[in-house]
Amino acid sequence: MARAAQNRLPDLASELAAEVGRAYVLGRDEIANQFVGMNDDVEFRDDTTGRARRVTLVYPDEADISQGKISVMTPVGTALIGLRTGHSITWETPLGETRQLTVISVRKLHRR
Repeated sequence: MARAAQNRLPDLASELAAEVGRAYVLGRDEIANQFVGMNDDVEFRDDTTGRARRVTLVYPDEADISQGKISVMTPVGTALIGLRTGHSITWETPLGETRQLTVISVRKLHRR
């Protein structure tokens, strides 16, 4: 996905590739409920504003912000992937603002 987006969204593609590069590959039975993965329901707090939000992390073609489904190819989606409950990450918004988010909870939904 990161390679496919390299020409259209080079910054996001680079960030996603960096996240994948830091990742550890785990078997399905090793994935703890606290790690954010695809199709997971995630509650996180924007530590800058204190606002909590619940979203489902999806592939780009399934994204629908009105249903709370955000693409892994967005800045917040790229920030969330692979985080675990209680962990924080600093990320940059499309407007260039630096924000920090903290994962409050992860709920595994159906797997593809």
